[in-house]
Amino acid sequence: MKKRKEVVETKLKARNPWAEAWRSLRRNGMAMTGMVILILFILCAIFADVIAPYPMDLQNDQHLLESPSAQHIFGTDEYGRDIFSRIVYGSRISLTVGFIAVVFSVITGGLCGATAGYFGGKLDNVIMRFMDILLAVPSILLAIAIVNILGSNLVNVMIAVGISSIPTYARVVRASVISVRDQEFVESAVAIGDSVPSIILRNIIPNCLAPIIVQATLGVAWAILSCSGLSFLGLGLQPPSPEWGAMLSSGRQYIYDSVWMTIFPGGAIVLLVLSLNVFGDGLRDAFDPKLKK
Repeated sequence: MKKRKEVVETKLKARNPWAEAWRSLRRNGMAMTGMVILILFILCAIFADVIAPYPMDLQNDQHLLESPSAQHIFGTDEYGRDIFSRIVYGSRISLTVGFIAVVFSVITGGLCGATAGYFGGKLDNVIMRFMDILLAVPSILLAIAIVNILGSNLVNVMIAVGISSIPTYARVVRASVISVRDQEFVESAVAIGDSVPSIILRNIIPNCLAPIIVQATLGVAWAILSCSGLSFLGLGLQPPSPEWGAMLSSGRQYIYDSVWMTIFPGGAIVLLVLSLNVFGDGLRDAFDPKLKK
């Protein structure tokens, strides 16, 4: 009876790590707040056609540079366009760039890092030295150079932001792979004759997901900032696109007389990036056993 009780207690303690991480995340009020704000932005992007009271490019000469009111809660810009509607539609652009750029960099950097970490030796040196070269160039400068070469449009911005983030994920994945490649379950897969791609994709990568997810969450915030920065400099999406950085750039000349043209797009960037950073920090705390009580 005593042994049976010990077995039951052992099973209760052996919790699913993902379920344990979710329980830890739920106890983090800041992380949950960030997640709620992020979900709201995602819903705005999905249902922009329903939420926005006006088309994003509708011009009205009767309401130029109008301050916030009941009719236009965020005011209007120099062409009489509703700023709230443009911010709602702009969430689609920012989140699309953020998520697709991160997915691209995670897949590319993850494969490079997994290959380098699993095989080691000269291949590891070649791959990681190339990543070091990319890291030696500031990410935003690398993105600017790529956009200048490829041209200013949505696809090229995502490619530029994604390429500049590849080294970060390659290093994260490589470190995780090195920590698990000598585990018994990997040796068992080798012993039964599994191919190298199968071992990496089925046995190693799933056990490295936690740090990748955390880094990817923080990477989306950086990608959104990079996209806004490129557009602000005139190298990203161009007007009349409702991209938040482009809206900030066009509102600079009216900052003294029509400050709402910069406050609301800038506030949207700050709120979205802050929610992603807070949520990412919460995920890091939930997945890192050293930070658990």
